[in-house]
Amino acid sequence: MSNHPFLKVLLVLLTVQTLVILSNPVYAADSDGPLIAYVGTFSAPLQDTLPTQVDLPPGNGKGIHLFHVNRKTGAMSPAGIVEMGTSPSCLVISSDGTRLYSANETDRVGENNHGSVSAFSIQPDGQLRLLNTVPSGGAGPTYVSIHPSGDHLFVANYFGGSVAVLPILDDGQLGKATDVKSDSGEIGPTTATNAPHGSYAISGHDRTHAHMIQADPTGNFVFHVDLGLDKIFVWKFDEKTSTLTPNQPASVSLPPGDGPRHFHFHPNGEWFYSLQEEGSTIVLFDYDSEKGRLSERQTISSLPPGFQGSNFCSEILVSNDGKFVYAGNRLHDSIGVFAVGPTGELSFVGEEWTRGNYPRSFSFDPTGQFLYCGNQRADAVTIFRVNRDTGKLKFTDQYVPVGNPSHIVFLDRSK
Repeated sequence: MSNHPFLKVLLVLLTVQTLVILSNPVYAADSDGPLIAYVGTFSAPLQDTLPTQVDLPPGNGKGIHLFHVNRKTGAMSPAGIVEMGTSPSCLVISSDGTRLYSANETDRVGENNHGSVSAFSIQPDGQLRLLNTVPSGGAGPTYVSIHPSGDHLFVANYFGGSVAVLPILDDGQLGKATDVKSDSGEIGPTTATNAPHGSYAISGHDRTHAHMIQADPTGNFVFHVDLGLDKIFVWKFDEKTSTLTPNQPASVSLPPGDGPRHFHFHPNGEWFYSLQEEGSTIVLFDYDSEKGRLSERQTISSLPPGFQGSNFCSEILVSNDGKFVYAGNRLHDSIGVFAVGPTGELSFVGEEWTRGNYPRSFSFDPTGQFLYCGNQRADAVTIFRVNRDTGKLKFTDQYVPVGNPSHIVFLDRSK
C-alpha cells in the first residue's frame, strides 16, 4: 500500500463504500438498476357520502407507498410515500415506465361527488410528481387500465356503476372524459347460484357496480364487468373518437348472483378467465378476437374441494408463461393455484394461506419469481416465491407493513 496519506484515506473510503453497497440487500441485487414497487392503499373512508350499508375500509394507508425491491430475495425497502387522503386503490404504469395513474376511490369532485383519477410523472429515481387530477366519470373509481396504444385510460366506477374513457395527453396529463357509459339492467339476486354451501357472501347485489375495465390484447375491444348485473360487457373501441359502442352481442351473462369481479386474458389471447366474487368460481371463456365474442366452456371453484362457508373472491392472474392461474379468496384468506391444460381448462393444484386477512389483490414481480399479496385488513404485504414448474407458492417469511394495501405494480429501471 502507498505511504501517501491522501491515497490511504481515499482507499479506505472506497473500501468502506464498497462494503456498504455489497452489504445492502437492495444495492447488491440491483446493480443493473432498481426494481421499484408502488403500493396503492385505502387512505380515507367514504362513509359520509355513500349509503350507510356500504362496508368500507378503515383507511389506514397514507396514499401511494414506494419500495425498492431486492431481485434475489424479493425483500421490499421503503423508499417514500406520496400522501393522498383519497384512497388511490388501483394503479397502472405506462408501458414506457414514465407515467403512473391512480384511481382515487374516495375523492369527491363536483356537484355529483364523482371520484377522480390522478396522473403522475415518474422521476429517474422512481419518485412521483403529480401532473393533474380529473373527475373519473362516476363515484368510487376502483379500477384503471391503459389502452395498448398508450393514448387512453379506462376507468371503472364501482359506486357510480359506470365506465369512462379519458385521453392521455402528450405530456402524460389526463384530459376530460370523452365517453361515459352507465350500466343498467336487472340486478341479480343476493344469493349466488354457485356459492359454497353455507355461504352468506353478499357484497354487490344492491345496484350496478362496474368493477373492472380493460382492452383485449388487440385494443379493438374493451371489456368491463358489472358485479351487480352479473354481466361482462363488450365494447368496440374507436381510437379516433375515443368512444365505446356496444359489440354484438353487447354482453355475456354469468349465473345469477355470482358477481363477476376481475378477469385476465391468457398470453395466447384465446382464453379469458373470469373470477366471480360471490359465487367463488372461475369461468373459462374461449375468445374470438376478430368478433370480440366470448364462449363459456368451463366453471371451476376458486376454493379447495370440500370448502363450506362464506368467501369473497378478489384477484385473478395468469402466470406470464401461461401455465398457471391464481385466484384470491377473502375470508378463506388463500390463493388458489390452478394448472392450465392444453386446451385452457383448469385443474386444482393447491392453495396457499396468505398470512394475512382479506387478500384484496396480488401481483407478480416482472420475472414471475415472486408473488406479492396485499392483505387489506391485516395492513401488510406478504411475499411468496413462485415455483415455476409446479405453480405452488412458498412463503418467504417476509411481511411488509402497509396500511390497507389494495394494489401493487412494479417498475423495472434496469430496462
